[in-house]
Amino acid sequence: MRTTLDLPEQLINKAMNLTHISTKTELIKVALENLIQREKLKKLTNYFGKVSLDIDLNKIRMR
Repeated sequence: MRTTLDLPEQLINKAMNLTHISTKTELIKVALENLIQREKLKKLTNYFGKVSLDIDLNKIRMR
């Protein structure tokens, strides 16, 4: 999909230097993938301590 964006050049250059990504397209793809993963992790942390797996760790360790 083609999209025209008005992005701060300084921000793009800084990101490209830090990541060593050579194209703006690839930089945006990686940034979007990272954003999606970070948001998924935020949602996953909401389940911390709320899921009962009913696992006997001692039994598992005795294998």
